Amino acid sequence: MPNDLSPQESLQAAMTAFGVAARSASAQLARASSAAKNHALEAAAQALIDREKTILAENARDVKAARADKNNDDAFIERLTLTGKAIEEMADGLRQIARLPDPIGEVTGLTSRPSGIQVGRMRVPLGVVAIIYESRPDVTADAGALCLKSGNACILRGGSEALNSNQAIAACLAVGLKAAGLPEEAVQFVATADRAAVGALIAMEKYIDVIVPRGGKSLIERVASEARVPVIKHLDGVCHVYVDDSADLDKAVRISDNAKTQRYATCNTMETLLVAQSIAPRFLPLIGKIYAEKRVQMRCCPESKAILAKAGIKGLKDATEADFYAEFLAPVIAISTLPGLDEAIAHIAKYGSAHTDAIVTENWSHGQRFLREVDSASVMVNASTRFADGYEFGLGAEIGISTNKLHARGPVGLEGLTSQKWIVLGDGHVRS
Repeated sequence: MPNDLSPQESLQAAMTAFGVAARSASAQLARASSAAKNHALEAAAQALIDREKTILAENARDVKAARADKNNDDAFIERLTLTGKAIEEMADGLRQIARLPDPIGEVTGLTSRPSGIQVGRMRVPLGVVAIIYESRPDVTADAGALCLKSGNACILRGGSEALNSNQAIAACLAVGLKAAGLPEEAVQFVATADRAAVGALIAMEKYIDVIVPRGGKSLIERVASEARVPVIKHLDGVCHVYVDDSADLDKAVRISDNAKTQRYATCNTMETLLVAQSIAPRFLPLIGKIYAEKRVQMRCCPESKAILAKAGIKGLKDATEADFYAEFLAPVIAISTLPGLDEAIAHIAKYGSAHTDAIVTENWSHGQRFLREVDSASVMVNASTRFADGYEFGLGAEIGISTNKLHARGPVGLEGLTSQKWIVLGDGHVRS
C-alpha cells in the first residue's frame, strides 16, 4: 500500500481489500459441499473449546476496560462478559448449525409447463454479508457460522469494546475453515475501532450484498439511513404481553414474570404489560408482588397504580407517554390497563416496534384475532416473548431479528441468508 495515502484513504483501501477477498471467497463457498461446510463448523467448535482460556483472557481485558468507563451500565457489561459456559454454548451452537439441513441447492416447486419445460426454484446464497454489531462477542461465532453454512462470505465488524474477544473467536472460525480446505477469507473480522470503517462498509455495494446491524438504536439508525446496500434490521424491541380478560391467572403470572425478568438486556424482553380492566384487580397484585421482590420499577397508568397501591405495592411511578415507547433493557416496566382486546391491539400498533408481542388468553377467537391483527415479526399466544429467538425457533442460531417485511422477518437463520432463483429444465425446447 503506498505510504503517501492519508489515514482515510488507507482505511478505504483496507476495506476495499476486505470486500475483494470476500467476493472471491463467496464464489468458492457457493460451490462448497455440505460436508466441507459442516467439517469447518465442527473444527471451529472444537477450536473454541481448545482455546477457552485464551478467549476468556482476552474477554477479561475487554471487560476491565469497559468497567473503567463509567458510561457503561450493568446491562452493557452483562452483554460483553463471557464465561466458560458461554463458550461451551457458542461451540454447541456451531455444532447445531452443522447438523441443520443445508438449504443451498434445494429445488422446490418443480412443475411441468404445457410447453414441456420444467420450472422451479433453487435456493442460493446472498453472496457477501456484512454484520456490524456491538458489545456481544457471541455474535462473532453465530454470525460467522450461519453465513458459512448458508454459503455466504461475511465481513464482521464488532464494537471496539469487544475487540480482543472478537478477534480471539474469529481466529477459531479461521481454524475451522482451514481444516476444511475452505478459504479463510470466507469469514473476515475488521480489527479496527475506527468508526469510519462502518461508513466504508455500508457504501461498498460492489462487494457487499446485504448489511445486518446489531446493536443500539443509534447504530442501526445510522446504518439504515446511510447504507447503499440492502439492510436487515430492527430498531427497538418494544415488546408487549397483553393479559386478556379470559386469561388463566397462573399462566399470566408465569409468562409476565418470565417475559420481563428472565433477562433484562435482550430485545425480546417484555417492556410493556397490558391488562384487561376486568381481570386487573385479580392479576396485578399477583404480578406486582413478584416485580417488587425482584426490584423491577413499575411505571403505571392511573388505574394500574391504584390497584397495585391498594395491594400494598410500594415504589410505584406514574407512566409518561414516552414510557410506552421505551425499550428499557433494564428492570423497568410500563403497565397499562385497557378495556379489552381491541384497545390492546390499537395500543401495540401505536407504541410497539413490530418485534414480538404476546397474548395470554383462554379465548380461542381472541388468540386468533391477536395472531392475525398484531403486525409484528413474532406474535405469540400463551407464551413468553423471550421465545422470539433463533435457537428457540429451531434455527440453530440467528444472525439477528428483522422487523422488515422484505426480505426476511423475525429471527434470521439460514433461510433468511439465502434467496431463490428460477431454474428451467428442458431437452432442446424452443418457444413457438
